[in-house]
Amino acid sequence: MRFLVKANWPNENANEHSASGKAGETVQGILEEIKPEAVYFGLEGGERTMFMIVNMDEASQMPGVAEPMFLGLNARIEIIPVMTPEDLAKAMG
Repeated sequence: MRFLVKANWPNENANEHSASGKAGETVQGILEEIKPEAVYFGLEGGERTMFMIVNMDEASQMPGVAEPMFLGLNARIEIIPVMTPEDLAKAMG
């Protein structure tokens, strides 16, 4: 099942990582661990935000997706189930 995982990276923590030159390394490590299908970066509420599409087979995988971002980014996380057009067509019968 696919999920949209949204991670907001608080500015204070993000600024410290950027100033120390560790931001890219931290984000790359998280992406290597989570292995999202797709990832996009933007701003939401004035904070750096990462939007990922992640495939999870069961709910027990959610902590493994969220924890690297909690620890590495001090992020606020939202995990939202999403469907492809094909999934929606199946659901509509």
